[in-house]
Amino acid sequence: MMRHRIGRIFKIALMVAAGFALFSFFLMQLWNWLAPEVFGWHPITYWQALGLFVLSKILFGGFRGGWGHRGHWNRRMQERWEQMTPDEREQFRKGMAGWCSRSTIRSDVSATGTAGTPNP
Repeated sequence: MMRHRIGRIFKIALMVAAGFALFSFFLMQLWNWLAPEVFGWHPITYWQALGLFVLSKILFGGFRGGWGHRGHWNRRMQERWEQMTPDEREQFRKGMAGWCSRSTIRSDVSATGTAGTPNP
């Protein structure tokens, strides 16, 4: 049982390292293909590409897990939705309709007859 866990952890770590290596290689190739011609910058080495990749992940927050964060928001919203009365739900739907351009266009069309221009 313990051997299976250690083997699995090793496989995951190896896959993560291979993913970093492969992405860094593609980043280096893309940089060396575009940056010197477009911007006049120097080509970079593999290790510089790996450093750029890690730096961008740190600066732009790419290392946090995406699935868990969204799942928390979905669960929280589900709980709030279940606690709302039917009138509150309808009011929420109407409020959210303004955030979606399609809903805004539909409400403009239904209220005015044409999108954005009032009826005479």
